[in-house]
Amino acid sequence: MAVAGFYRRALPSPPAIEFASPQGKQLFIEALEGGTMDSFFKLISCYQTQSEPAYCGLASLAMVLNALAIDPGRTWKGPWRWFDDSMLDCCEPLVKIKEKGITFGKVACLAHCNAAKVETFRTNEITVDGFRRFVVSCNSSEDCYIISSYHRGTFKQTGSGHFSPIGGYHAGKDMVLILDVARFIYPPHWVPLELLWEAMNTIDEATRHHGGFMILSKLDKASSILYTLTCRHEGWSSVANYLSADVPHLLKSEDVKDVEEVLSVVFKSPPADLREFIEWVAEVRRQDDGGIVLSEEEKGRLSIKRC
Repeated sequence: MAVAGFYRRALPSPPAIEFASPQGKQLFIEALEGGTMDSFFKLISCYQTQSEPAYCGLASLAMVLNALAIDPGRTWKGPWRWFDDSMLDCCEPLVKIKEKGITFGKVACLAHCNAAKVETFRTNEITVDGFRRFVVSCNSSEDCYIISSYHRGTFKQTGSGHFSPIGGYHAGKDMVLILDVARFIYPPHWVPLELLWEAMNTIDEATRHHGGFMILSKLDKASSILYTLTCRHEGWSSVANYLSADVPHLLKSEDVKDVEEVLSVVFKSPPADLREFIEWVAEVRRQDDGGIVLSEEEKGRLSIKRC
């Protein structure tokens, strides 16, 4: 009896070289000796398969955020805080991403609101030599990671627009290692850098913009608190609406004369989420100052359940 669905695809080679093949292993050894595989180890420790066919951008971002050791500020499963592609919903509803995928700009937005520093480059804004310099730089350190937005057709692969992190670079062969997050289709593979550039230098049918790449790194402590105070807390939207819409209206209706009266108006009838949000902000601030703080609920869970 025929089995429904598909079990992976054969990787078109050339142009790609499977990472686990003898040639792929040799490229890895040589690149490691050349000093351009430093980004690989933290990325591979956080390697994630996208949980939905259209979640390549989300899975790539979750993988990099975890490699950067950024605290999500909310739990994933049980008491554990860890990025998963199903948690990245602050710039676009997941139901929409599940149906239509996600754009380059929205992935960058998600990175910003999850406390990462992001630099974006479309292929009409930079040269292939500039791209190569960033690839060498990021793969020679553990301080930054690159997510590429490209068209699979250039590699003779099934599919169209795709996101995946770059996990290494071989200078002698001028090849990059694509850690493909759609592991149910293709394994990790090496491709020529200039061919990846060609794959990025395509026009997205939905946005009519060029593809490109983004460089993600960790914000310094002073900046990270500003980005962390966004939609990463579940009550953020109601708090933001109260502060931006309700408070101005309340201040207009009251005859306030000083700061104390302003604060009195603000805290007279706040949303239920405000107190919890302020406590959460304080905890994030303490973590940025180097302290690791667990709530009483988390401490209780940890004492009861161990993995």
